[in-house]
Amino acid sequence: MGYIQEARENHVKKKVEEALRSKMKQKALQECKDLASKYAECSYGRTISVVWQCRQQAKELNECLHQFTNDDVLEEMKRDYMLQQDGKVSAKV
Repeated sequence: MGYIQEARENHVKKKVEEALRSKMKQKALQECKDLASKYAECSYGRTISVVWQCRQQAKELNECLHQFTNDDVLEEMKRDYMLQQDGKVSAKV
């Protein structure tokens, strides 16, 4: 029984982490939407030349996205989630 329950908990943890990653990415895109628009505007109508013509916009966008999508941010979100779960458990007891 222990193995099955542990497998279920790991599966739940994996699902939670996937959801947190998704939430983190959505927040990053929202925070960096102006830079994403600038990059999209630069790349409009281009094919291969987008690589060198929009290099600066891509760099700025990536730097912005990295501020909101790194391991530290994910760990903070996990801590917040765990605190929320602990609060729910405490409230039930």
